[in-house]
Amino acid sequence: MGTTKFDFSGQVAVITGAAVGIGKGAAEAFAGAGARAYLLDIDDEKCEKAAEGIRGQSGEASFIHCDITDSKSVQETFGRIVSEAGRIDILLNNAGGFKTQLTTAETDEEEWDQVIDRNLKGLFLCSRAAIPTLIKQKSGRIINMGSVAGLASMTRSSPPYSAAKAGVHAMTRVMAFELGEHSITVNALAPGTTATDRVVALRSPEQMKQIGAMSPLGRIGEVEDMVGWILFLASPEAGYFTGQTVSVNGGRLAV
Repeated sequence: MGTTKFDFSGQVAVITGAAVGIGKGAAEAFAGAGARAYLLDIDDEKCEKAAEGIRGQSGEASFIHCDITDSKSVQETFGRIVSEAGRIDILLNNAGGFKTQLTTAETDEEEWDQVIDRNLKGLFLCSRAAIPTLIKQKSGRIINMGSVAGLASMTRSSPPYSAAKAGVHAMTRVMAFELGEHSITVNALAPGTTATDRVVALRSPEQMKQIGAMSPLGRIGEVEDMVGWILFLASPEAGYFTGQTVSVNGGRLAV
């Protein structure tokens, strides 16, 4: 069986939350397909190591410390990227997640604000910083990381996380409407539970097995299951595809 080849030679890909998990996998894949990858994160050690790994495979990658919830940090970061690279072709708003499984009654205001900021405000700030460059180019791809948690509630999760991801899906539609006239597409990926470092640390083995059993495929997702979709959404073949949320969940929402 052949392997689909993506070519992003000469393009600049910006990936938030790139130290581990889906963000790291996407950065490696974009660089492996010829893109110049900028890895953004607040975990300096892990993200620099990820960038070094890409360079070790002859890819082009740079790590920039960026707090996506802080407007000044975001503006400085994107200003540096445009100054160095001259353009932005792909923005993957991947950073997010939550650290504690809570009910609504258990969620305090501080937890609510932190999770909303990490998953929704950060997407807004990064997109806002990139959009002027994309409009000037009359081209670009914005890919937002949503979640099945923003589409349905089937397991205990995090109320602000579910709310934020529903907001991600809504913002995806809004930005697609606003930017379509500039030949910029905006789409979201809504993964099912995926075996990233964060999820493995958060969920018990029993929970992982139970969630996997909900899928007709009988397993939870892997990072590789998501990366191919990210590359497709960034590719020329997806040029007439915008304003959509693609849910990659192993059929979990089909049953």
